[in-house]
This record gives sequence, structure tokens and C-alpha cells, in this order.
Amino acid sequence: MSALSDHLVTFATLAYLVAMICHAVEYALGDARARFAAPAAAPARELVGAGVGGSGGAVKAPAEPVAPVSPAVDRPARRARLAGRLGVWVTALAAALHLAATATRGIAADRMPWGNMYEYVLTASFIGTAAWLVVLWKRPSLRRLGLFLTLVMVLLLAFAELKLYVEVVPLMPALQSWWFIIHVSTIIFASGVFLLGVVPAVAFLMRNGYEQGRRSFPYTLARRLPAAAGLERLTFALHAFSFPLFTFAVIAGAIWAEAAWGRPWGWDPKETWAFISWVVYAGYLHARATPSVRRNVATWIAVLGFLTMLMNLFGVNFFFTGLHSYAGVN
Repeated sequence: MSALSDHLVTFATLAYLVAMICHAVEYALGDARARFAAPAAAPARELVGAGVGGSGGAVKAPAEPVAPVSPAVDRPARRARLAGRLGVWVTALAAALHLAATATRGIAADRMPWGNMYEYVLTASFIGTAAWLVVLWKRPSLRRLGLFLTLVMVLLLAFAELKLYVEVVPLMPALQSWWFIIHVSTIIFASGVFLLGVVPAVAFLMRNGYEQGRRSFPYTLARRLPAAAGLERLTFALHAFSFPLFTFAVIAGAIWAEAAWGRPWGWDPKETWAFISWVVYAGYLHARATPSVRRNVATWIAVLGFLTMLMNLFGVNFFFTGLHSYAGVN
């Protein structure tokens, strides 16, 4: 089962890569029709002073005929739509492989597959993909964000395989508790949704700059993205959904610490950065609800919150030691 899980992770990474290529094709060809289609008919021109019978009235000149869009011009747009739909289906296949890899890892370990950083990244990234498929089912118009989501998945799974992988080992005695399932499951779920939430957040910042007339890198990358207002609303919805789960996970962790170590909070590096992340995300939601705070400023706070989550996941495990040193890597 462990070997099967390893192979499934590799296949899932390759499937995400294929999906990313499909979305990139749609992203590159999506506005082909807009570039090559014939312009719309100009409004009829009025000729003043040349009326019939010298009456000096106004006569409308006939409008110029509109050339129909040829099949050759429309073909790139059809190919782009086909590539986008194929990207969605391949992403769903990658998610199925991803889920199977996580499940077989848990079967091989005879426990929930959350005992080290490799398994944590594996599960949290799957939650992000699953949440993305739900969002896409509700709002198919956001499909072009799939390029960025699949890029993140390829990077995360490749990094997990190359740098975080450890052999299957039994759960540490300190983690053998029902609170392990309660605390870790909720914080993984919240982290997965936060992972998805940063994608429209960054996309909004680029698209908002593009709509304001900025034509330098990286704003030009947002030329084919959905409207900035819709991206910003999606960012808020995902964070508003995930923040209560994250709050519950922090509280559950404190209760578990009281039972295991005799104190609910000790400013361990993991606890400290979890608190920092909670404060930053609370600041984002507060800024988003404050009319005087601009939307791009609030969104930058959300991006900062995700950076603190990355610091808690990778930085603390690699550079600090404490009671939460369960990463399994040096």
C-alpha cells in the first residue's frame, strides 16, 4: 500500500501537469476571436445640408456591411474552450488519484494520514483541489483560474515528493489521541481552503491593476482573467468560510495541549505562528468589512495571512524545534 501510494502521488502530479498545460492553452487562445473578428458596424453617418429636394434635412448614409466571422477565425476560440473543458476533467482525474494516494497512505500506516509534514501537505493540497472543483461546479466562468490552481498543485506535490517524503511509520505516542483527529482534521481542512483562497486573491490583485490601466508585468498576465470584482468576492467567501474552522482548530489544539502537557498555551513556535496567522486573517476580515479600507489593501492582508501559514508549515518545521516537531524531516 505504501508503494502504491507513492506511485499514485507521481501519477497525480503528472495529471495536474497535463491539466495545467490544457488550461494554459485555453489561457493563450481564449481571446483569439476577439483579436481577429471583424469590427462591429459603425453607426450611420448623418449628412447635413444635403437633404432631398434641397430641404436642408439630414440624410443617414447606409451602414457599412459587417463581415461574418469565418470558421477559420473562430477555430482558435473553439479549441480554447475544448482545452479548458479537458483541463477540468483532467483536474478531476488528478484529484481522484490524489485522494487514492492519501487513502492508501493511511491504510499502509493503519492510521489517519496526517502524522508528518509529507502527509499533511498531501492531504491539505487535496482539500484545496476538491474545494476548487466545488467552486467551479457552482461558477464555471472562473475556469481560467484553473491554470494557477494546477500550477500550485504541481509545485506542492513535487516538493512534497522530493523534499518532504518519509517512510510510513507508526504514530508518535504524543499524537495517539482522539484530539489528533479533531484538531488536525479541522486545521488541514482550513489550510486547504486558505490555499485555494490565495489563488483568486493574487488573481484579483493582478486583474485589478490591469483594469486600472497598468500594463507592466505581472498585470498583463491578468488580461484574460475574470472581472476583478468577482475574484474579490470569491476571495472573501473562501476566507469567511475557512476562518471559523481555523479558529476552532486553534481552540481544539489548546484543549489537547492542556490534556497532554498540562497547559493550554506555551508559546511554542507552532503555537506562536498559528496565533500570528489567526490575527492576520482576522485583520483581513475586519478590513474587508470596513468601507474605508480599499479592496486591494484588504486582499494584500489575506495574501500575508497565507505567507504566515507557509511559515508555520515549512519555516517552523525546518528552522525551529519545539513540542510540535512532528515533521519527520531534517
